Amino acid sequence: MQKPFAVITPTLDGDVFAVLAGAEATFTPGQVARLVPDASVEGVRKVLRRLAAQGILISERVGQAYTYQLNREHLAAPAVLQLAGQRAALLARLQQALDAWAVRPVHGALFGSAARGQMRLDSDIDVFLVRPDDDADDEAWEAQGGELAAAVTRWTGNDTRILNMTEAEVRAGAASGDPVLRSIVEDGLTVAGRSSWLRALLRSAAAR
Repeated sequence: MQKPFAVITPTLDGDVFAVLAGAEATFTPGQVARLVPDASVEGVRKVLRRLAAQGILISERVGQAYTYQLNREHLAAPAVLQLAGQRAALLARLQQALDAWAVRPVHGALFGSAARGQMRLDSDIDVFLVRPDDDADDEAWEAQGGELAAAVTRWTGNDTRILNMTEAEVRAGAASGDPVLRSIVEDGLTVAGRSSWLRALLRSAAAR
């Protein structure tokens, strides 16, 4: 999730592609270098020139400098954009999978480093799911969660951890100021239910 092009190249080219695919804008080598950790401006400039020579980047001279942007009409551009959009694709797959559950979560969110954009190669992917209080089938719920965790690991290559809580447990946690719930509200990306559900519970608990 953090370095989406690492699945095909460990080089600086992938990091440069990730920056240019993330915005329909032009960048100078210095601007790209500021967005790529541990990259030198000269190293970035060499990559930009090489990719522009391949036609996948559009280069334009502005005064004494050159700017670059992704050529979205290039035949390879769809593949570049698809790789760059892996986190969005993960969220879409999670939403689709949870929508298909027989008993849907009251609320679901991707949280932790995957949501914050701080993943390392060995980071877990954390998914928070709130089970309805009126669902009494423990075995079915656990089976669904296990299947989802295995699927997310297949999709990403990262171990997946699911934090299950019932509605009652979430209400109790909100009342006690559970720091995990607060972090999910601050950083979590909603994949099931209303995005405001958990925030409203915590706000209500804090007002008491």
